[in-house]
Amino acid sequence: MQKIADYYMAPSSPWTYLGHARFGEIARRNGATVRVKPVDYGAIFPQSGGLPLAKRAPQRQAYRLVELKRWGEHLGVPITLQPKHFPVNATPASCLILGAPEAQRFLLAGALLAALWTEEADIADPATLARIGARHGVPEAGTAIAAGEPVFRAMTEEALTRGVFGAPTYLYRDELFWGQDRLEFVDRALARG
Repeated sequence: MQKIADYYMAPSSPWTYLGHARFGEIARRNGATVRVKPVDYGAIFPQSGGLPLAKRAPQRQAYRLVELKRWGEHLGVPITLQPKHFPVNATPASCLILGAPEAQRFLLAGALLAALWTEEADIADPATLARIGARHGVPEAGTAIAAGEPVFRAMTEEALTRGVFGAPTYLYRDELFWGQDRLEFVDRALARG
């Protein structure tokens, strides 16, 4: 039986960034296919009780930075805690991922996450998207973004229907795992088949 894991993510999420490579390795080791599904958390949060970062209490915003630093050090993953281009409109990057060939989506998503969280690149900038897209099998970024727009809306609706409320969310056999700190459980679920 084929193992398929749905990966609801945002290319602007630091938590998605911290778990991305580990999730890819877990899926590979367990022979699972990953379906990369960027979604609009700006549409999901109001319906799920979440708040965008700017509307969270100052204590929560401060603690988020502490946790990002801890997790980055714990995992040995470099991360810029307050990149120059964050917050950023992640919709164009999400649409680029969804407009790319499916075989390229995971690597493209990883490149966009790293561009924001380690290179401090603006992943809303068309030139940045064109450069990263070209390196990952998407020679016409504008065309891919246009093709990805309706898919992005559909993925967001699908995520809402399936109970997704935060990034990243991994879904395997209708079991939801929210957060990169749940990857051990994803690994176990995939290993059980």
